[in-house]
Order: sequence, then structure tokens, then C-alpha cells
Amino acid sequence: MTFFIHFKFKKYHLYKILINNCQSNSLKRGIIIFKKLGENYTINNKKKFNSLGIFTQEEVKEAFEFAYEMSFGTGGEHRNHRSGGLTQRDNSEMFINTFQGKLAEVAFYKEAVKNGIELSKPDFEMYDLGKWDDADFEYKGDHISIKSAAYFSNLLLLETKDWDSKGVYIPNNKIYDYHFLVRISPDGKKKMKDYNLLNKKNVSKEELKEKISSENWEYDIPGCITNEDLISIIKSRNIIPQRAMLNGKIKMDAENYYIQCGDLREIK
Repeated sequence: MTFFIHFKFKKYHLYKILINNCQSNSLKRGIIIFKKLGENYTINNKKKFNSLGIFTQEEVKEAFEFAYEMSFGTGGEHRNHRSGGLTQRDNSEMFINTFQGKLAEVAFYKEAVKNGIELSKPDFEMYDLGKWDDADFEYKGDHISIKSAAYFSNLLLLETKDWDSKGVYIPNNKIYDYHFLVRISPDGKKKMKDYNLLNKKNVSKEELKEKISSENWEYDIPGCITNEDLISIIKSRNIIPQRAMLNGKIKMDAENYYIQCGDLREIK
């Protein structure tokens, strides 16, 4: 049986990080909580979903149009696989992943504006493959990456093949100063299954738009890590291997660095 180290970060106000460009303290080893039994990894430092707001119909529409064009349409291109991943994503899975990701950017922007922080609006431009891996936001010279997950997720995952030992994002050779996790409810992938529209190469745009628009989409932001935190995680090899089972249910498609939601820098 192998045990994994639990990191505990100091609490920070979300916008204090942005305004004051706070630096990370050194990571310290805490109690051992994330354990491996065979190839099964179990999360046991969770953070309950705590909705911060609901997306407007206009925000949902913008995210929908962007995601549809980047997957089913011809307006842009997203990778059809994860870095080092085994599985190729079809158009329907690329759509819902892109939709969720764009909603996450909108959520972060909404919270910044709510707290008096001036950021550029989320980018809805269509890009060719390789040109969309850029900073989600910039603030006073800091690059901010927004990672999205379903509301029940309790891990911030970063594919190991995308990062070097200094925390540089290899696809665009850039350092992100902060990585924020945004969770979206409901679970988009499950909804696509419920709609019987998952694993489809082509989907009626109007049918999909109607179903997506009928849902109440909301979000929370369980926390963040800094680039210094990421470097420490990389050095400590906090890794879930490819093909490992997560909570006995989910088979990992690619090898990932991880941090549990309960270990993220907390947002007051």
C-alpha cells in the first residue's frame, strides 16, 4: 500500500492574491490522506459544492455558440485527446468539455467584476489548433489559468506531459502565476447522456441549444494554487497514473498531477 502526501495551503482572499501578487509559502507536509490501494485512488479531502451564482441565459448562449463552433462547426479547433491520453474525444464530448470550460471563465470574470476587479472579458474568438492554449486572464502582469470540472469533482488535475519541472506550460511555453478551479453544475457529460447526444459525430444545433438552455447552470470556485505550489507538487510527484482507477469508478485516461479540493488555497 502506498500513501500520498497531503498538502495544506494558507487561506487567501481570492482578490488579495490578484491585487497584491502574493507569493506562496513553501509547501509543508501534512497528514497523509490520499491513498492508493493497488491501482485504486480514493479522494478523502473533499470540499462540498457551494454555488456562488447562476449563469444568465445570455452567458449560456455565448458559451454554447463558442463550444458548438469549436466542436461540431468549422470556426475553430480543439484537441481531440488529452496530453498523453489514450482516448480520442468525439465532437459531442469536445463540445461539452469546451462549454464547461468557457462557463468556468465566465464565472471567474463574474466574481472578479463583483469584487471590483477589472479584467478583460472572456475570449470568445475561434482559434486553430495550437493557438488557443493561452492565458485565460491577465491581471497586472500575472497570467491566470482557469480549470473547470463538474460540480462533484474534488481534484484539480494537470496532465503531466503539459508541464516541465519549473511549472512551464509546454504547449505555449508560458508560466501561469495562478491556477483556479471552477466547478460547474449540473454535470454536462451526464446531461449529454441523458439527452442521448453523447458519442455523436453530428448533432442538431437547435436541438442541443434547446436542451442546454433548459438547464440552470451554476458554479463555485473551491480554490486555487500558485505556480510555486505547482512546482512543489511536481517535485513531490503528486501523480495519478494513466489507467489508474479513481474512487473505483473512473479510469484515468492520462497521467496527471493532482491536488485535492480540500488542499487548495481557500477563498474566503
